Amino acid sequence: MDPTRLLQATYPVAAESRTACPRTDPMMERRTFMAMIAGGLLAAPLAASAQQAAKIARIGYLSPNLAASPHRQEAFRQGLRDLGYVEGRNVVIESRDAEGKFERLPTLAAELVALKVDVIVAAGTPAALAAKHATRTLPIVFAVAADPVTSGLVASLARPGGNVTGLSILAPELVGKCLEQLKQAVPGVRRVAVLWHSGGLGERTEKEMLKEADVAARALGLRPQFVEARGPNDFDRAFSDMTRARAGALTVLPSTMFIIERRR
Repeated sequence: MDPTRLLQATYPVAAESRTACPRTDPMMERRTFMAMIAGGLLAAPLAASAQQAAKIARIGYLSPNLAASPHRQEAFRQGLRDLGYVEGRNVVIESRDAEGKFERLPTLAAELVALKVDVIVAAGTPAALAAKHATRTLPIVFAVAADPVTSGLVASLARPGGNVTGLSILAPELVGKCLEQLKQAVPGVRRVAVLWHSGGLGERTEKEMLKEADVAARALGLRPQFVEARGPNDFDRAFSDMTRARAGALTVLPSTMFIIERRR
């Protein structure tokens, strides 16, 4: 099965979310959806070997930090069970966890490729990009990735090409919607801090989102203050910068790192 055929069926679902600020929940529905895509990609090779001995499918699951959101992988497993894929019987899930160390993702992706899994499920943009760089042949399903075009995951929505498919509810134009909602919630605000993760979404996506935030903020009469965070160790400095600049409100650009570190 060609994974690019599924991409065009995926994005209409994402488009319905473009009237609201990006959210990270509900996760169960999205993970079940990702299980459906992964299950669909497994169907072809399993059908081809139906006349042979029963084959156990192998799914590679690549995550930047499993401990931060353990319910996500469990929801994915439940989605597979709903499709008839039961661990230990007809499917094996090879999990690789970067434990919050994003620089480990390329090595972990290469490990999954070496294991010759049937499909790789990548949680988030950094994991998806690492998987894409590791293989041009294995099907890759990304979950909750940023804009897949500007991040470089696919060539275009109409003609994605390659071996990557998945689901995205994030797009640069949503940044302006968030700022609009922020001003409605705090009518008197003038200076807004925009916290962003350098390297979290890919250079093209980050540039698009920063540009959109700047244009949208000024159109709303707001003065944006862009605050960069390369990692969790930058949080204290970042919030100190916001305080010194007397920012009256804060908006956070989408990033897997911010989701992982949300309790801070």
